[in-house]
Amino acid sequence: MADGSRDTPLTTRPQVPVWRITVSLILLFLNYFLAQYDKFILSYFQDDVIRSLNLNSSSYGVLSGYATGIVYALLALPTAYLADYTSARVWVLTVAALWWSLCAIFQGLSHNFWQILLARVGMGVGQAPVEALSVSLISDLMGKKYVFFGSSVLYVGVYIGEAVSGQIAVAFARTDTSWNNALIAIGIVGLVVAVFVRVFVREPARQTSLIPIGDNGVSEEHHLSSISKRPSFDPNFAVVRDHIKSTLQYVIRMRSFYLLTLSAAFRQLGGNVFGYYMPSYLSNLYPSETSLLSRYGIIVGVVGSVSVLLGGLLTALVWERTKLLPLYLTAIGGMISSVFVLLMLFSLNIAHQDQSKGVAILYGTMSLAYLTAETWLGAVNSLIALLLPPHTKTFGLAIWSLVQVLIYSSGPEILGLALQNTDAGTSAYLEKTRIALAVLIPVGYWIAGVGFLLAIPLVRRDLAGDFVKGELRWTRRKGGLALGGCILGALVLALFVVSIYYRA
Repeated sequence: MADGSRDTPLTTRPQVPVWRITVSLILLFLNYFLAQYDKFILSYFQDDVIRSLNLNSSSYGVLSGYATGIVYALLALPTAYLADYTSARVWVLTVAALWWSLCAIFQGLSHNFWQILLARVGMGVGQAPVEALSVSLISDLMGKKYVFFGSSVLYVGVYIGEAVSGQIAVAFARTDTSWNNALIAIGIVGLVVAVFVRVFVREPARQTSLIPIGDNGVSEEHHLSSISKRPSFDPNFAVVRDHIKSTLQYVIRMRSFYLLTLSAAFRQLGGNVFGYYMPSYLSNLYPSETSLLSRYGIIVGVVGSVSVLLGGLLTALVWERTKLLPLYLTAIGGMISSVFVLLMLFSLNIAHQDQSKGVAILYGTMSLAYLTAETWLGAVNSLIALLLPPHTKTFGLAIWSLVQVLIYSSGPEILGLALQNTDAGTSAYLEKTRIALAVLIPVGYWIAGVGFLLAIPLVRRDLAGDFVKGELRWTRRKGGLALGGCILGALVLALFVVSIYYRA
């Protein structure tokens, strides 16, 4: 693709002023936090949403699962590629933020299932590129060892969102305020933040990757020669096709990419189910604890934020000695956390139905569960960004997210089907939810843990960079990828169709 690209110098160490890095991190954090907010509202106000929109459990599963997951996963690819292709990551992020903010407002104005479903699908369009674009920008704003902490700051938005939503849930319950108002308010704030992102965040120069290729020092061969160059804005379809092909071949060649992606997907599946269903389950388990959601949110916000920042900080501190700490933290931390999750779910049984003792056990084990499990988001996503080709890392991150979203969005979908024809708030609903959570969350964490540990030697080999050389042929790896993609697509379609069918 030499006629469709031109050499663009990469930097080995970004020279961005500290004040601009700080401002950019704050704005990227706010935008990412707000983009996740609708998920927290649906989680904390699950029963109210179901009642006010006349939904059932399967309907709620559609809203929290593949309804946005499919759109999110698929549209992340073209929008991320457009951002790399035009070198306009900030502009694409701004337009996306404006769109999801409007869709958040429309969700708040919804009066039935189909209205909120369309609004959530629309919001998925705007949310699709936010994470990939944010991580991509951060990976070029600061030196490699600091990228891990910078991305961890971004992912604090996940936990702050839980904390804020918990406080809002308590305040709204006490004032008898509708859940709709929270979504409308967040949409309005999102519009303002989008404008600030465009004004203050600047497009940084691309930083070299951890894997030597092209500008990084490895001789360029065959189709992979194009990924070390920035694609010029050329409407020629052949040019676009070749550059997409080069990026796809790069990730196909990587020995670790498949296993890392699948492991992260199962880790996210456990966390996604936890986030959507745990607040409602605990509220029904401890109905006399009026401040439970508030304290739940505080634990998530404080302990989760400390944990994710600790993961980024530890990775930065040992950076010169090893690049693999994020994988160890994720694997071992998730396995340990699964034990504390089970203790949370059965806290009332452990306390012999004593509500006060059960709550004490719940808060303690929940704190430990978050402390051990949440070190991973910023560190692992930063590692992936730095393993990808500099000029197409946003597109590569979107591919990384695509498989994850399609897999982890199945969690709420499966749980919604399991709770089919069971009235929310009943003892039967509570028992079914407990069993489902006790299976899905630990299994997700353990599959992820084993996968990340098995991926460690593969990442070591990838860091050597030898996989970028030579011509790519139809090997078992490519055939396995195609087969896996077909199976995954069939499962996604089947789950979505079944959930829609049972909704009726």
